[in-house]
Amino acid sequence: MNILAGLNPAQKEAVEAIKGPVLILAGPGSGKTRVITQRVAYLVKECGVSPRHIMAVTFTNKAAREMTERLNKLVSTAVKQLTMGTFHAICARILRQDGEALGIDPHFVIYDDDDQISLIKKCLQELNLDPKQNSPSAIQNKISFAKSQVIDPQEYLTRARSYFEEVVGRVYERYQQMIKENTALDFDDLLMQTVQLLKNHPKIRTQYQERYLHLLVDEFQDTNMVQYELIKLIGGKHRNICVVGDPDQSIYSWRSADLRNILGFEKDFPEAKVILLEQNYRSTKTILAIATNIIEGNKERKPKDLWTENEAGEKATIVETYNEQEEAQFVVSEVDKLVRARHFQLGDCAVMYRTNAQSRALEEAFIRYGLPYKLVAGTRFYERKEVKDIIAYLRYIQNPNDGVSLHRIINVPGRGIGQRTLSELNSLAKSLNTNESETLQMMAAGKIEKMPFNSRIAQSLASFTTMINELREKSKEVSLTELFDMVTENSGYKDFLTNDKEGEERWENILELRTVAKEYGELPPPTGLAAFLEGVTLVADVDSLDGSTDAVTLITLHQAKGLEYPAVFIVGMEEGVLPHLRSFDDPAQMEEERRLCYVGVTRAKQKVYLIRAFRRNLMGGNLVNEPSRFLKDIPKELIVTAGTIANEESIANAISSWNKTAVFEPTTEIPEFKAGDRVKHARFGEGMVVSYQTIKNDAEAVVAFNGIGVKKLLLSFAKLEKI
Repeated sequence: MNILAGLNPAQKEAVEAIKGPVLILAGPGSGKTRVITQRVAYLVKECGVSPRHIMAVTFTNKAAREMTERLNKLVSTAVKQLTMGTFHAICARILRQDGEALGIDPHFVIYDDDDQISLIKKCLQELNLDPKQNSPSAIQNKISFAKSQVIDPQEYLTRARSYFEEVVGRVYERYQQMIKENTALDFDDLLMQTVQLLKNHPKIRTQYQERYLHLLVDEFQDTNMVQYELIKLIGGKHRNICVVGDPDQSIYSWRSADLRNILGFEKDFPEAKVILLEQNYRSTKTILAIATNIIEGNKERKPKDLWTENEAGEKATIVETYNEQEEAQFVVSEVDKLVRARHFQLGDCAVMYRTNAQSRALEEAFIRYGLPYKLVAGTRFYERKEVKDIIAYLRYIQNPNDGVSLHRIINVPGRGIGQRTLSELNSLAKSLNTNESETLQMMAAGKIEKMPFNSRIAQSLASFTTMINELREKSKEVSLTELFDMVTENSGYKDFLTNDKEGEERWENILELRTVAKEYGELPPPTGLAAFLEGVTLVADVDSLDGSTDAVTLITLHQAKGLEYPAVFIVGMEEGVLPHLRSFDDPAQMEEERRLCYVGVTRAKQKVYLIRAFRRNLMGGNLVNEPSRFLKDIPKELIVTAGTIANEESIANAISSWNKTAVFEPTTEIPEFKAGDRVKHARFGEGMVVSYQTIKNDAEAVVAFNGIGVKKLLLSFAKLEKI
């Protein structure tokens, strides 16, 4: 099979450029996954590189699976030796193998967001800090950001410049101690500790540098500082680093993704070869033209000239509705119309939005009209209580030091063990200078004479400990599915759910989890248990997105990256929604909002709808918002209009007036304001200035009006008075 067959000239160049650093700037729909997989196949088949010497890093398990499936067709025998997976999965593998050099137990469990919050609350309690005054989730975010910058607790404390940062530093310090006591790592630890391992242990670093002669990184624009540091540590010696990405699709700064990594790659690797993948295979010419006009408003980017041999296609439909209910009704009605006309199936359509809260009105409309839909990132499967309970049982069986899992399951189903008993158990453990799990073992063995519990509680604790011990022994002998069944039976969880009138659906979720466990059935005990727990912890929202169901997808714009649909509906095209209100005072954030809109538009193959509501109830407020500024970037010859408010003439006039504002010369003096000023408007009443900027001979103020919402005003027209 010819590895290079079917590649366009730029793709072929990207596959063949195997020596030294390579930066592949891949536009949306340009076939980057194909390039990466065929590059791996080319290295193995044409260049004789052992697959053992290749590492390919992706950002989702879904992408890794897709690459594996493609490689199986190209070089099937090589796939098993290849190191491929997400940053977190690869780092977990490295730490289980070599983490003992940092004092990391290879049997560590991985704590998810809920586990981290539980541990932070415990830290606050120990430090006598009020969780109402010190938000656990805010502290978690600060700790996560610190780890993404490779900042440890000691350095964080020296950098603290406010009382809250001092609190975070103290919690961070105790949190890391407790993580270690629980034989656990959190998501950020997987990356940070791997970097520390490679930095501080030259022999181990050399071992990985000599093993991985070729390093490929997908979605490079989404890397943060610690991930980029990891890439440089592993690939820095031979410098055969190939990174693939698109600055125009960098939309994860809130996850600490750093756009500077891709924009500055050529500074770190001045000998890098830069290859542009500009031919789009996904979208129509019209959709590409719309996307290009939107993204060209950004300054922080590397220009690309996207083009396609696809047909011109239909114009985009810009829709104005009265409120979010009417917006949702339009979407449902239009999807139904498309399906009835046999242009598309339900599964061909996706509705995208800026925030999860916007899905409520959409879901209600789909339910009301009986149109099938699937919601990505509602209550995720692995976040459901019953699923987390069974996973916690299995985690505690694997790791006796996992105090977070112990607290979750010790009274589920109910065993009469409440918070008071757990506090007494914790105090007893401290007096014995041990942890709660070891204290339970000592109690069950009759090694503690004086206990703070009555006989009933003592018996419950002993029975629980005996059950766990039996399951722990069985975990070394039986398959994962057998162990799974023993856990649900012996713990009483199956009876607990099946005897509950409302427990049928929850039990079905347990059975679905068992189906996942069966995938690890061929692995010997206890390897299967460890692999299963790691797999379910590192799963992401879109990894479980099932493309076989014929239903409309409801999904946030952030989660839609990497996906494609024949028809895309983007709702909430309003100032304050998309772009989000939080971006108004931050040019860098505003550029990211523009990239987010660009990502949404470029998911579409054939049809795109850009929809706004005149009035919107969202997160407790009733907002009247202006059309999104991104709509004005679309030339009017590329659009048609629909909806209950808009018509083609009104949209054309609106775009015309937007375009005229840049050359408007006012005859009156323009007042000056600053963010935070209280102002009054004759029509909108009182409000507060959110931002203020000069525009040619005019000025623009963004004002949040009481009971009205956010308005963007040109001050040559709007008469604002400072209060």
